[in-house]
Amino acid sequence: MARYVIQSQFTGAFLSPSPDDGMPEWVISLLEAGVLDDIEHINQIVEDHCEPFHRAKVIDLHAL
Repeated sequence: MARYVIQSQFTGAFLSPSPDDGMPEWVISLLEAGVLDDIEHINQIVEDHCEPFHRAKVIDLHAL
């Protein structure tokens, strides 16, 4: 199973579903970033919640 995080190349923050309500929010720490596994869901989050200046990058944690 792939494990991904979404990172802003502009700020370095991670876009992650909130543990409280599931709505995406920017967090600074990788430890706080929620790990995602559905690439279609990830693409939708990026499309809906990332401004172009973020230059969002999807990182495969298994490839690190």
